[in-house]
Amino acid sequence: MRYHTANALPTAEGALQIAMEELPITIHDARALVIGFGRLGRALAPRLRALGARVWVCARRYEQRAAAESMGLGSEGTDRLPDWLCSYDLVFNTVPAQVLGVEELAALKERALVIDLASRPGGVDMDAAAALGVRVIWALSLPGKVAPVTSGRYIKNTIYHIMEESDL
Repeated sequence: MRYHTANALPTAEGALQIAMEELPITIHDARALVIGFGRLGRALAPRLRALGARVWVCARRYEQRAAAESMGLGSEGTDRLPDWLCSYDLVFNTVPAQVLGVEELAALKERALVIDLASRPGGVDMDAAAALGVRVIWALSLPGKVAPVTSGRYIKNTIYHIMEESDL
């Protein structure tokens, strides 16, 4: 398992920790949206579901939405995101490009929590969020913060695998 793939596991766990600490409700029975269904989305969404959340995935590619549905998750395309954001208690963004702008943030349910897990530049217009009073946590570098020993082991293993594959 490459570091960038393994890295998704402590990131997902750290995101769940933040949600549990910040939400005034339980994750169980919360309506949660995961934007993006790459490595991190695929690690996070089933863990949310295992805790009893009602989970949807927002992805632009059909095969990603089909994969989410095959895991028992709901799915939506990105084309109509503002139309259905009003129903979520918790939104996780994993896409490192702005997907939550003024229109999307204005459509959020009152008191919804947004956790941006994307690398820089992030996926949330932070100025718009502040102006609209939307609570956003930009959770950068979670693996090293929540599981430094495990993350270090993943990095070490990845370096060894790259060296093996390169005959070094």
